[in-house]
Amino acid sequence: MEGLNQIISEHPFFAGLEERLCDLVCDCAKNLRFEAGQYISHEGETVDRFYLIRQGRVALTKTIPGGSAITFQTISGGEVVGIAWMVSPYRWPFDAKAIEMTHAIALDVSCLREKCEVDDDLGYAMMKRTVPILFGRLPLLSG
Repeated sequence: MEGLNQIISEHPFFAGLEERLCDLVCDCAKNLRFEAGQYISHEGETVDRFYLIRQGRVALTKTIPGGSAITFQTISGGEVVGIAWMVSPYRWPFDAKAIEMTHAIALDVSCLREKCEVDDDLGYAMMKRTVPILFGRLPLLSG
């Protein structure tokens, strides 16, 4: 667990997170790797994990009328995928696919939501970090 704690505390998403809260997050975390071309999520599926991208690149794609998929954003190391875990109905609004070998920390969102409900400080810390990203991606998803 010591290694995950350090990795999570050093990820830009969790910059400045107090150690006690980082320990709570680590209880929900595990290392994952995605091969190039492997899907991380599919549009419409339930969000069950929130990903801290450590290295690699992930294409976020949206299917447009007519059935074509367009890449609207590329996520790389230091960024996150899966912020819809905080917004009901907790569904992926897009596909996410690894463009190259991608290393990530996956956070089980059921575990994380439970901890946020019990610990207001963690819930607030997650909200402060997630809302700016959500608002940054909204224009990309609505057009």
